[in-house]
Amino acid sequence: MAEPQQPVQRRFNLEIPADLAATYANFAIITHSPWEVFLDFAQILPNVPKARVQARLVLTPTNAKMLLTALQDNIARYEDQHGEIKVPPRPQTLADQLFGAIRPLDESGNGPEDKDAPRE
Repeated sequence: MAEPQQPVQRRFNLEIPADLAATYANFAIITHSPWEVFLDFAQILPNVPKARVQARLVLTPTNAKMLLTALQDNIARYEDQHGEIKVPPRPQTLADQLFGAIRPLDESGNGPEDKDAPRE
């Protein structure tokens, strides 16, 4: 029985033009259609109510998933070298702010605040 073939490693030269400007982004919007994933990168500045998209990447869903895997691998290697990256807590949505304190009742009809209430 023949052994499965190993994938062929392809090498290519990657040219980064000397005059290529780097784009700083501190905000991203991710949208998709059935055929493509769109990554829009923007800068949000203090006291400026408008953010302008600086760059847009359009990927196939397969390439987007491969990018996700590559980012996860690289972040893991970065954290191995430099320690955990601390992410600030995500702000609550308006719904969380308005209704976050409301909790469902358990099977006996008691809410979370009723746990220590005397039973009849």
